[in-house]
Amino acid sequence: MSGLSGSTDYPELREHLLKYSVKRGDFVLKSGRRSSWFIDSKQTICRPEAMLLVADAVLSVVPAEATAIGGLTMGADPVAFVTAGVAATRGRPLKAFSVRKEAKDHGGGGRIAGALDPGDKVVVTEDTVTRGTSLLEAAQAVHEAGAEVMLLVAVVDRGGTVEAMAAAEGLRFRAIVTAPDLGFDYEGA
Repeated sequence: MSGLSGSTDYPELREHLLKYSVKRGDFVLKSGRRSSWFIDSKQTICRPEAMLLVADAVLSVVPAEATAIGGLTMGADPVAFVTAGVAATRGRPLKAFSVRKEAKDHGGGGRIAGALDPGDKVVVTEDTVTRGTSLLEAAQAVHEAGAEVMLLVAVVDRGGTVEAMAAAEGLRFRAIVTAPDLGFDYEGA
């Protein structure tokens, strides 16, 4: 583990993540790999005192021309909805949506739930990423819905490999807080 880099532009958000979201111990990650730390960033994103911190941080990187924000449910939902809600109070309309893990075969069907229209300029988001597969899966669903992905945003990047993966797909990626910002090495290899 490296020392705290302190390089984050969002020190209050970083401190909240360290207090409520970061756990130390022996964990098995979704990838099957073991780690000495785990982050449940929803413990920060879903707490009232941090919702504005998250929304402000995400809005600071959302391009002005963006019209919608969302991503793969469950990780993207709190980020997208709190960001769109705060944006609305500031006269900045952003539609919010979720991408279902599987297409619904009844009702309106499809993978998109919420407000996303063909032609929308979209920010695809996620709470925490290690490898970035959820971001890329959501970006593909957004593309298939006829919208344009402008940016991929994660509140926390614990892996350090997403930017290169996104670039290989012609997409831009931005992390609000990184593993080094939290005092850990990247674990995405």
